[in-house]
Amino acid sequence: FRLDFNLTAGALIWPIVFISTDIINEYFGKPGVRKISYIAATLITYSFFVIFIATNVSPADFWLDINKADQNGHPFNIDYAFHKIFSQGLAIIIASLTAFLVGQLLDVYIFHRIRKATGEKWLWLRATGSTLVSQLIDSFVVLFIAFYLLAGDNRWSTEQLISVGIINYIYKFGMAILLTPLLYVAHHFIDTYLGLKNAGSIIEEANLSGYKDQPDQ
Repeated sequence: FRLDFNLTAGALIWPIVFISTDIINEYFGKPGVRKISYIAATLITYSFFVIFIATNVSPADFWLDINKADQNGHPFNIDYAFHKIFSQGLAIIIASLTAFLVGQLLDVYIFHRIRKATGEKWLWLRATGSTLVSQLIDSFVVLFIAFYLLAGDNRWSTEQLISVGIINYIYKFGMAILLTPLLYVAHHFIDTYLGLKNAGSIIEEANLSGYKDQPDQ
């Protein structure tokens, strides 16, 4: 077993998710993150059905004709290529949707558990702490479902799954640490825009919403 330092393309956009999720967590609490997560899940599901329909209808004859050869004049089956690429995308969508919901809901739970223990201070701890756990689950769930459980004959080996999962996780957690200062910058601009009093009230309400379904210890 060895790490080959390959990661999935989907992991590259994850830093945007990190910033947006923790800002929403901070100001809107569990209800806000859940609402955004369910909206995102609905859009992902819609994409799934669009791709499913597109890959299961007969292609237009003219489209096949104008794409019957590649740039070097060799015979080319554009319908096979289209179906092959986007059909794999269906498995990735199912995996991403599952991992996204599990990861987001776990992230918001841990975020508010840490906040309950530390209060308003240590934003960096609740942001990176929740990420440390939730993205460990997310990184491996998406790979297992997309490239093992639903991959058919193109199934990855266990070693490859573990290798890519570890690299994805290292990348995500490393970016979370590097981008933590941006959370403070975003926090500052939002507080300035809303005013400290209004921002404080919103954050306090978000905190209360995060504590409602957590048992006392």
